[in-house]
Amino acid sequence: MAQDYDAARPEVAEQSEETYKSVRSMAAPTARTVVEELDVAEDVDGLELPGAIVNDELVVAVIPQGEDEFVCGSCFTVRHRSQLVREKDGTAYCRDCEL
Repeated sequence: MAQDYDAARPEVAEQSEETYKSVRSMAAPTARTVVEELDVAEDVDGLELPGAIVNDELVVAVIPQGEDEFVCGSCFTVRHRSQLVREKDGTAYCRDCEL
């Protein structure tokens, strides 16, 4: 007797039919319910993300460039004059950028 190996086994077919029926019976969200859920959602004002600066003022002391310092024209980092390798057309370049 020939056996059909492509046919679904009876228990698998029953399970898939039950799953299909349970999915069909679920209430799918509508646009109105989604908007209502978003309106009722938690207030985000009190939520603080880790590592985030929220409503804080950043205060930084700015120190002017010293006479023995220069700004590299390639990496734009303030460097000490001892790291100056070359100066071309008024633009200085540091040792790290010339490697």
